[in-house]
Amino acid sequence: MNDKQKTIKNSISLSGVGLHTGANVTITFLPTEENHGIVFQRIDLDGQPKIEANTDFVVDTSRSTTLGIDNVRISTVEHVLAACVGLQIDNILIQLDGIEVPILDGSSKPFLDAFLEAGLEQQEALRDYHEITKPIHYVDEDNNVELSILPLNDYRITTIVDYHSSCLLYTSPSPRD
Repeated sequence: MNDKQKTIKNSISLSGVGLHTGANVTITFLPTEENHGIVFQRIDLDGQPKIEANTDFVVDTSRSTTLGIDNVRISTVEHVLAACVGLQIDNILIQLDGIEVPILDGSSKPFLDAFLEAGLEQQEALRDYHEITKPIHYVDEDNNVELSILPLNDYRITTIVDYHSSCLLYTSPSPRD
């Protein structure tokens, strides 16, 4: 991992349709200064409000991840944020002229390609890391949820989802049977 913060070199825009709203949306990515963070901005609303990409602002996860402050919403942010994380972009302003990030091809690739086309720029400021120094284990028995976080000198996420469905528990017979 790079210890220095990163942004994009040039602005770039993409247009597409929102998966859940069906609305045509243009999304524009702009380089920003050090320590700005990843920030969304609704340029179609009065005052052009901004919302940081921060779990404190997640207001809905029912069909996609939606960020919100007061009555301002920005939905389906997962793929663009995955592209930022994948390319280690720390500082970027993401402007939208609608409520929902366009779905494009349904993956993070169009956003990755746009960021690479815009160019990446290393900044001088150091990244702020959250270091896990001991195992953390959380259990929510009411919702049958379990989470474990372990120290590691690498970035790795392993997810296991078990919906307790009989179709998921089926094991095919071995070819020898």
